[in-house]
Amino acid sequence: EVQLVESGGGLVQAGGSLRLSCAASGFTFDDYAIGWFRQAPGKEREGVSCIRSGDGRIFYADSVKGRFTISSDNAKNTVYLQMNSLKPEDTAVYYCALDWLPRGDSSWYLSRRYEYWGQGTQVTVSS
Repeated sequence: EVQLVESGGGLVQAGGSLRLSCAASGFTFDDYAIGWFRQAPGKEREGVSCIRSGDGRIFYADSVKGRFTISSDNAKNTVYLQMNSLKPEDTAVYYCALDWLPRGDSSWYLSRRYEYWGQGTQVTVSS
């Protein structure tokens, strides 16, 4: 059974930083990708970043480029999202998701392509 467990959310002031973690277990397929998504109240779930195993390809949404950094510790099957220079508009529930993402497929940002999801962690940025 695939399990994803997020941690690291919290309350931070604008300009501050948080690091989210996503610990994954129970899967065996190659060329998987772990994506981070967020959903604010009344808004659609939005792709934030993604990292693919194997070639280590990384993707970012334009809204977080230069502020967020995704990384992975393959030995621990854990993916991190370092979030710096946080803004109030970054406030949302953040989810990690996992699925197969073959090379050449750049649809990482589509939430419907991911079968496995974590429970989410709240990130609140105060102004």
